[in-house]
Amino acid sequence: MVDTVPPPRVSELAAEAPVTTPGTMSLPTLTGLVVGSMVGAGVFSLPARFGVATGILGSLIAWAVAGTGMLMLAFVFQTLAIRKPDLDSGVFIYAKAGFGDYVGFNSAIGFWASAVAGNTFYWVFISATIGAFFPAFGDGDTVLAVALGTAGVWFFHYLIARGVRDAAVINRIVTVFKILPILVFIVVLFFAFDAGVFSDNWIATGYGDLGNLNEQVRNTMLITTFVFIGIEGASVYSRYAKRREDVGRATVLGFLSVLAVFALVTLSSYSVLPQPELATTRQPSMIGVFESVVGDWGRWFISIAVIVSVLGAYLAWTLMAAEVMYIPARNEDFPAFLGRENDQKTPITALVVTSLAIQALLGATLVLTDALNFMLDLSTSLALIPYFLAAAYALKLCLTGEAYEDVDRRTRRKEAVFAGIATAYTLFLFDAAGLEFLLLATVLLAPATLLYVKARSERGRRLFTPTEVVLCAVIVGGGITGVVGLATGFIAI
Repeated sequence: MVDTVPPPRVSELAAEAPVTTPGTMSLPTLTGLVVGSMVGAGVFSLPARFGVATGILGSLIAWAVAGTGMLMLAFVFQTLAIRKPDLDSGVFIYAKAGFGDYVGFNSAIGFWASAVAGNTFYWVFISATIGAFFPAFGDGDTVLAVALGTAGVWFFHYLIARGVRDAAVINRIVTVFKILPILVFIVVLFFAFDAGVFSDNWIATGYGDLGNLNEQVRNTMLITTFVFIGIEGASVYSRYAKRREDVGRATVLGFLSVLAVFALVTLSSYSVLPQPELATTRQPSMIGVFESVVGDWGRWFISIAVIVSVLGAYLAWTLMAAEVMYIPARNEDFPAFLGRENDQKTPITALVVTSLAIQALLGATLVLTDALNFMLDLSTSLALIPYFLAAAYALKLCLTGEAYEDVDRRTRRKEAVFAGIATAYTLFLFDAAGLEFLLLATVLLAPATLLYVKARSERGRRLFTPTEVVLCAVIVGGGITGVVGLATGFIAI
């Protein structure tokens, strides 16, 4: 460390941060971080995920609901960046500030586990893409697919352990390759627009029972949330912004840009293929849709884009997951061994734990019924924990008046409305995820409590407050119920 300038952290370089000096990131750079954090693998699966659930009308409502809810969450991060500028260690720090150490710990574990499940999804997604050319890879859930994923996990582990600058160069290249093919997809399908197909897909009532509009919208909520994971990207780098208010602006601008792209991918798909064909298109479904319009070269074009984009996203989120373990360890909320670095200034212990966890989930794909969608839904469900707690913290600040001493009442009321809607939306997402994924989340959170106990014991701190004892009992009870549910078949995976 030189003077007061901190060394570059892993997650800063993970998202192509061009600078590492506080106070030097511009609004466009921060906006690029948000866009880059959100655009990964999920966009390539949108056509079939929407096609199996709803028609055009339902998709419009779904994007409106998701857009409104996630925009409110973006406003929450904007508010927190301004009202609590000292909290600049990532999204999980808000849970600790608002609701105590144990809640903050669970928020960090939830975010980390979400990244692990998401990274497992990336390898399944890559294998499923290759499976279109080589059937032995199947849908990403065969022995050969797991072997490929295993090799990839440890290759990237080696790359990151050697030094994050090597990884950052790759990530800059990936940014272009994952945006341009998506834009090409939208433009080409715009020119291939079929009014008859689009009209038949409006409500898709002639294609079987998709349920009422409410059910259709609910069935799209996890995928719409998954593609927006990363919306907090700018807040992770808040201490590097030239102007503090740019953090919130970048979050909103980046979100609106990505929302437009995702909605256009969905709607353009409905304009070229009937809903039943969309629903049965092999994942990554954008490949099949594009191929149906332009021919065989479209399969190669999108497949290459998928692999490049997903590898870049995997790299960024592996770095982020390691960081989410490293920072709490340095803040004495995780055990000290997770805060160790190697000679390259990489948080090596956290990276090893992350890679091992991804490896374990890769092995689990061999027994899962639908590994691709299961990992996507699990990742989303776990991400809801830190998102809900951040929204609830922002609402708490508004209601108590903390950090609003010199703010006019109108601004405080407006921000309270935003935080209230964001909190309600994340609660709705928990309901949409269903009991199965809530119990699976507690199966992961319950044993992780041992890390919290170790961290508290190392520093000689009190383990739990009375309220935290109750929360711990609920989590452990949920974890036991989840394990029993898995053993008895009550929870089907």
